[in-house]
Amino acid sequence: MKRALLFFLIAGLMSTSAVAENQYEGPVIDMHIHAYVPRSNSKMDFPWVPEGIEVAKTGEELLQDTLSEMRRLNVVKAWASGSTDVVIRWKEAAPDVFLGAVEFYEVESFDSVETMEAHFETGRLEGIGEVVAQVAGMTPSDPFFEPYLELAENRDIPVAFHTGLPPPGVVYLWFPNARASLGSPMGLEEALVRHPILRPYIMHAGYPFLNDTIAFLHMHPQVYADLGEINWIIPRAEFHEYLRRLVQAGFGKRLMFGSDQMWWPGAIAFAIESVDTAEFLTSEQKADIFYNNAARFLRLSGKEIAAHHRK
Repeated sequence: MKRALLFFLIAGLMSTSAVAENQYEGPVIDMHIHAYVPRSNSKMDFPWVPEGIEVAKTGEELLQDTLSEMRRLNVVKAWASGSTDVVIRWKEAAPDVFLGAVEFYEVESFDSVETMEAHFETGRLEGIGEVVAQVAGMTPSDPFFEPYLELAENRDIPVAFHTGLPPPGVVYLWFPNARASLGSPMGLEEALVRHPILRPYIMHAGYPFLNDTIAFLHMHPQVYADLGEINWIIPRAEFHEYLRRLVQAGFGKRLMFGSDQMWWPGAIAFAIESVDTAEFLTSEQKADIFYNNAARFLRLSGKEIAAHHRK
């Protein structure tokens, strides 16, 4: 009995040691942060948010708390999307940290192609997306997006497409045209065929459309995927199983970390922990997801990569 107890104690210590040795400690690129102004101080509006994650009260508080969390967690760069004026304000506050991208939710509020091109010309913006066609009852292959995709393709501008599921109940709260069925990444396929040199990535990694996502990533090798929101909004065991299947299917070099921090800076730490505790990931795979894949997708310079690693 004593020998058995000793065996389990030693095995437990070895397991803990292995996890500790595999903990990721390098720089992180967050490919899914939102530059927003908080719409509510109450978590009652967002019942899916885990306990312990607080809502920022003002736009300035959200910006400063997000930057503070990023510094604490060694998040060296972030794709920040939102309305153009807020994104530009965030970029001005931390130009070396934020990559500014204009977000699409409602057709009526989307910037014109001419306005967007002017922002790209001056460097005030560097990307398009999150493109959330789903909430408008559309797919990214809808003709409405054609001039924007043509602009992005011609200028080599990265584009981030929402896939998967929006937050629970949005069809009843804010977006009556949203449909779960429109979340499959297959809705992007025709647009990619029309724009073969577009630089795209899909947000939320297509969850929960696993088979569609595997087929889609196989068919379109230029597409990357971020893990935003699914690494903290769904049960961790479910997220780990989804991530495991994508890695097992051979896409470990195209998965990028994202937090989908909207109004809750604390979500960044939760999202990082969710990936870091995936015991099936090797140290190399974690480094790819947290930094290397995004650095490749964004085409960061060797100088910037060295600076991020403090070399």
